[in-house]
Amino acid sequence: MKRFAPAKINLSLKVLGQRPDGFHEIETLMAPISIQDEVTVELSDQEGITLTCSDATLPTGDSNFAWRAAEHFFEAVGRRRNIRIHIEKHIPAGAGLGGGSSDAATVILLLNDLLETKLPIKDLEHIAAKGGSDTAFFIRSVPAICKGRGEVMEPYTTKVDFPLLLIKPPFGVETAWAYKKWKDSRPFKGVSMEPQIIDGVVFENDLERPVFSKYLFIAALKKWLLVQPEARGALMSGSGSTVYAILRNASDAAALSKKVKTEFGETMWLVATETRSAV
Repeated sequence: MKRFAPAKINLSLKVLGQRPDGFHEIETLMAPISIQDEVTVELSDQEGITLTCSDATLPTGDSNFAWRAAEHFFEAVGRRRNIRIHIEKHIPAGAGLGGGSSDAATVILLLNDLLETKLPIKDLEHIAAKGGSDTAFFIRSVPAICKGRGEVMEPYTTKVDFPLLLIKPPFGVETAWAYKKWKDSRPFKGVSMEPQIIDGVVFENDLERPVFSKYLFIAALKKWLLVQPEARGALMSGSGSTVYAILRNASDAAALSKKVKTEFGETMWLVATETRSAV
């Protein structure tokens, strides 16, 4: 069985403090976007969980979110099957786009169908939450305000239809590092981190503070985007390293992409996409 696993962006991300369990209390507005991985789950003759991936740099054992999601699913339903998981990657790792979490949630959805366990959505979200803060969001993959460590979700009813250009430099940012450095971080001079209000939606990200202080390239990229005529605004997604431009029109993506390559070089990963209200 095959299913697409969408990426996400954070339209806003507020870090409220560290929790007793070591995670951080957050409030974030997330929306799925049209770029997707492709996940296949099949029954297998090989014992246990076998995982393959088109991206050779990613782990394929029990440190992979998708592998662990299958393990959590089997524990929840009290039965095990030999399965093969294959992931065709289109969402880059270390990008702040939730690719690993989405793959994990998609494995849970596929296993629920493949094994005909018919678990309700809330149970699937509970299983997903064991594997990562963003994973439960991808069970429904609709715009939502996520609280707690990300697993407490409220549907977001305001329209969030935005054309976007995603821009990722040729490096990633470790999420755990960004959260660890958040408490002692300070505003980064020279780059606006003020909330941007676009069509009634507030765009802001508290993790820009620690990330910009170390990754000056990301700070420079956002600063540059904010003054481009094609962009209504710009923000880092999650813990980075992706920065996205909110475009005035979807047709502006080509012109802005060309300017990004001229200004920052050919090694940038560039994708035109849009937020999605459902998948």
